[in-house]
Amino acid sequence: MGILVAFLLILLPPMACKDHTVNCRVKDPQPPLQDYQQPGDFFIGGIVSQSIIISNFIPFTEVPPQTLHEELLVVTKNYQHILTLAFAIKEINENPQLLPNITLGFRIYDSYFTAKGTYHATMLLIFTPWKHLPNYKCDIQENLIAVIGGLDPLTSLHMATVLDIYKIPQMTPQEAIQYAGILSLLLHFKWIWIGILTSNDEYGDRFVQTVFPLFSQSGICFAFIERSHKQTIVSEINNMFTQGAKIHDKIIESKANAVVAYAESLAVVFLRWLSYLSEQQHVTNKEKGIVWILTAQMELTSITYQRTWSIDIIHGALSFSIHSKDPSGFQHYVENRKPLNAKGDGFILDFWQHAFGCIFANRVTERLDGDFCTGEEKLESLPGPFFETRMIGHSYSIYNAVYAVAYALQTMFSSRLPYRAMGAEGGQKLWNLQFWQSHHFLRRVSFNNSAGDQVSFDQNGELVAGFDIFNWIFSSNQSFHRVKVGQVDPQGLLDNVFSINESAITWHSWFNQAKPHSVCSESCRPGFSKKVKEGDPFCCYDCIPCPEGKISIQHDMNDCSKCSDVSYPSKNQDSCVPRLTSFLSYKEPLGVALAFFALFSSLITALVLAAFLKHRSTPIVKANNRGLTYTLLVSLLLCFLCSLLFIGQPQKVTCLLRQTAFGIIFSVAVSCVLAKTTTVVLAFMATRPGSSMRNWLGKSLANSIVLSCSFIQAGICFVWLVTSPPFPDVDIHSVREELILECNEGSLTFFYCVLGYMGFLAIISFSVAFLARKLPDSFNEAKFITFSMLVFCSVWLSFIPSYLSSKGKYMVAVEIFSILASSAGLLGCIFAPKFYIIVLRPELNNREQIIRRKA
Repeated sequence: MGILVAFLLILLPPMACKDHTVNCRVKDPQPPLQDYQQPGDFFIGGIVSQSIIISNFIPFTEVPPQTLHEELLVVTKNYQHILTLAFAIKEINENPQLLPNITLGFRIYDSYFTAKGTYHATMLLIFTPWKHLPNYKCDIQENLIAVIGGLDPLTSLHMATVLDIYKIPQMTPQEAIQYAGILSLLLHFKWIWIGILTSNDEYGDRFVQTVFPLFSQSGICFAFIERSHKQTIVSEINNMFTQGAKIHDKIIESKANAVVAYAESLAVVFLRWLSYLSEQQHVTNKEKGIVWILTAQMELTSITYQRTWSIDIIHGALSFSIHSKDPSGFQHYVENRKPLNAKGDGFILDFWQHAFGCIFANRVTERLDGDFCTGEEKLESLPGPFFETRMIGHSYSIYNAVYAVAYALQTMFSSRLPYRAMGAEGGQKLWNLQFWQSHHFLRRVSFNNSAGDQVSFDQNGELVAGFDIFNWIFSSNQSFHRVKVGQVDPQGLLDNVFSINESAITWHSWFNQAKPHSVCSESCRPGFSKKVKEGDPFCCYDCIPCPEGKISIQHDMNDCSKCSDVSYPSKNQDSCVPRLTSFLSYKEPLGVALAFFALFSSLITALVLAAFLKHRSTPIVKANNRGLTYTLLVSLLLCFLCSLLFIGQPQKVTCLLRQTAFGIIFSVAVSCVLAKTTTVVLAFMATRPGSSMRNWLGKSLANSIVLSCSFIQAGICFVWLVTSPPFPDVDIHSVREELILECNEGSLTFFYCVLGYMGFLAIISFSVAFLARKLPDSFNEAKFITFSMLVFCSVWLSFIPSYLSSKGKYMVAVEIFSILASSAGLLGCIFAPKFYIIVLRPELNNREQIIRRKA
C-alpha cells in the first residue's frame, strides 16, 4: 500500500489553500536536498521522509504530458520526528552526567519518499558531505557514530543497502509482539471474519505470510486480502483510481467489519482517498462503519488538500503504537519553535507554509493577494492529522534511539579501549572508531529515559518495547483525540500481556456505539453445532441441531458432545441435567404395595401352616404325604419372603441371594408339587389287584424326588455364583433421565437356566397332574395341582416378555409380581380347599369322606 500511496501523491492536484485564498508556487520546484545540521564532536545521522515531489495534474481528465510539472508537498506530521531528534541531542548535551566534555551533533536529510533520495542522503551521512566521494572521509572534525533510519519499511530497506556494508547497527521493535497483540484484540472482540489491506511489496507479502497461519490456527478467517497496485505510467492513472474505488467497494460490501491495515506511515492518506475515489467512480452508494486496526508503522497523517475532507472513514479506528510517553519539556520545546529561531533548520519554512496554509513573502515569484506567514502562528492550534505537540510513538522511538547511542558511547569511553587518543585541546576523542564496534555496547544498553521508561535490548539484539492501543476519535469540527484503550506489554505477567478497556472505546457512529461484530455467519446458539459450507472458509457455516443424545453448551461449537454418565441432555440439548438415582424403594407406593402383599401372603401361608400343624392328625392333612405338605408350605412362605430381597437399594449380599434363593426355593416348591402328583398317581395304581406299584409307595420316593430336583437347581446356582456371580451395577442406558441401581446378573445364561429348569419341573408336574385329573376325587389332589401348575406356567410364560420389555425398577417389579403371583397360585389352588374344610367344614375332615368314592 505504501507504493500506491506514494504514487497517488505524485498524481494529485496542485496545492490550493482554499481556506486562505492563497495561490502560490515555490520558487524552486526542484529544491536541493533539505537538511538540518548541528555540529559536535560526534554526530548522529538521521533520514526523515517529509517532502514529496508531486506532479501537477487534474484527476479523471485527459492531460497532455507537457502540462505536468513538479510541486513540493510536505507531510507536516513528520516534522515532529525532526524536532524529537534535535530535542534529544539538546538534552544529552545539557546533561553533565552523560558524555561530559563531549558534544553530540546531528545531521538530518530528507529522502522525499524516494529510493533515489534515500540513497543520496545515506551517502551524505557516511562520507564527506557534498564532495560525492563514496568510501572516502576527508573531514575528520566530525565523526558519524550512528544513523537513525526511516520509519517506513522501504526507506529502511534502501538505507540498509548501504549501511549494511559498513555494519552500522539498526534498531527495530519486535513485530511478533505486535502480531500477537492484534490476534489477542481480534479474539477479545470475537472478530473472526476480517479483511487485510496491505502494500503490494515484499513487506506486505511477508505480513500476510506471517499472520495467515497464525490467525487461522486461532479460528480467524480472511474475507479478503487486498494489496494496493503499483502504477508506473501516467496512462494507467484512471485504472489506478478505478482499482482504488473497487478496493473501497469490496470493503463496504463485505461482511467483515474489522479490517487490519499494514502499510507505511502515509497509508492513512490512502484510506481517506478510498471513499472519495468510490464517490468519483460511482461504483456504489453503500456506506458502513469499519473498525480499522492499524499497525504501528501507520500514523494519522493528512496532507494539505485533505484539510477539508471528511475523516469519518477512520473514526473509531484502533491503532497500535510503540509504547510512548511525553518527555518533560518536549511540548514546551515544540511550541516555542519558530522560523526565526530555527537556525540551520532547512525544513521549517516548507513545513510552516504547508501546515498553516500560508506563504512567506520572500518565497513567491510575484506578489499575490492572500495570507502570508508571520512566523508567529501557534503549532498547538494545528489539527491532529497535521501536527501534534505531544510526542507520538514514532518520535518516541527516535528519542530512545538517540539516548541508546549516547549511553553506548559513554560505555565505550569508560571501557578504556586502546584506540582512545588525546585531542589537540586535551579533549578525548575516538578518532578511529569503527561502526561495527558499537554493536557490542548497544546490545548491552539498559537505561531509564527521562520519561521513566526502561530501554533495553533482548538477546537477539531487538528492542524490548511494548505497544499501546489507541482509539482515534474525531469530532464534528475535525478535532482529533487519541485515547489510550489498551496495551501489549511483553514484560507483563502471562495473563496481563494484552489488556483492553472496552468501555473506553468510541466506535464508529454507524455501529450506534454497540460493540461491532465481524463474522461470516451468525453465531450458533447452544444446542446447535457448526457445519462448514462446502467451498467456503471454515468461518462460514450453517447451524445444525445436535443429534439425539448430544449437547452443545457454548456458542459456535464445532461439534456436539455427550453428557457424562451421571447426566443427560436437556430438552433443548444445551445443557446436561443430573440424573436421578432410581431403584425400587420401600419409600415409594409401588415398593410399599409389593412389600405389603409379600408380607400379607407370608402371613396367610403361616396361618395355613399353623392350621395344618394343629390338625396334623386329621385325615385330610395325613393324606398325600404330610411331610410334603409341610415342606411345600414352608417353601411357599420363603418364596413370599424372598421377594423382599428385590426391594431396596441393591447391595452385594442381596444381589448374590436374589435369584439364587428364589430359584432354589421355587424349585423345592415345584419339586414338592411334582412329588405329590407322582404319589397320587402311584397310589391309585397301587389299589389295583396284583399291582406292583405298592413297592414304590412311601416317604422315600417323595423325598428322593424333592431332594434330587432341588439339588440340580442348587448345583446350577452354585456354578453361577462361582463363575459369574451377580453384583451391584448402574444402568445408564435404559432410562434417559435416570441412573438405575440394579443387580447385574453376571451371566444371563445362568439366569435363564435357573428359570428354564424351574419351568421344566413345572411342565412335568402339570403334565402328570393333567393325566391324573380324572382319578376319583377321594384319592387325589390332581385337579388342584393341575390348576396350580396352569397358573404357575401362565405367570412365568408371561413374565419373560414383560420382563424384557420393562426398564429400571419396573423390571424388578415384574419379577416380584411373578414370584408373588405364582406362589399365591400354588397356595390358593392346592391349599385353599383343604384349609376351607379344616377351618369351616371340620365334619368333612374324616376317614369316611376321604375314602368315599363317587358313584
